Amino acid sequence: MSARAFRMKLKPGTVDEYRRRHDEIWPELSALLHDAGIFDYAIFLDEATLDLFAVLKLQPGETSAALPEHPIMRRWWDFMAELMEVEPGNQPKEWPLTQVFYMA
Repeated sequence: MSARAFRMKLKPGTVDEYRRRHDEIWPELSALLHDAGIFDYAIFLDEATLDLFAVLKLQPGETSAALPEHPIMRRWWDFMAELMEVEPGNQPKEWPLTQVFYMA
């Protein structure tokens, strides 16, 4: 098992809609993430900066690198693009975070 953390950024005025869409996450997207070996996935919001901090765990043999090419993932990114900063193709901009402390 390994962990991955990264930062993303919301656009002003989109917090409530971002929460709503994640509260209603598509079952097919949730299944896709689980099938790719992602679990224990949480996203935190810094309300002062609109930065999102995501932390997820990955199963051994995970296949998350293939997710950007999957149609369900692409459709989710298109659905979320109006709410957050994105790359061309609507993939959310991500800034990797480096672990500096861990306590089990």
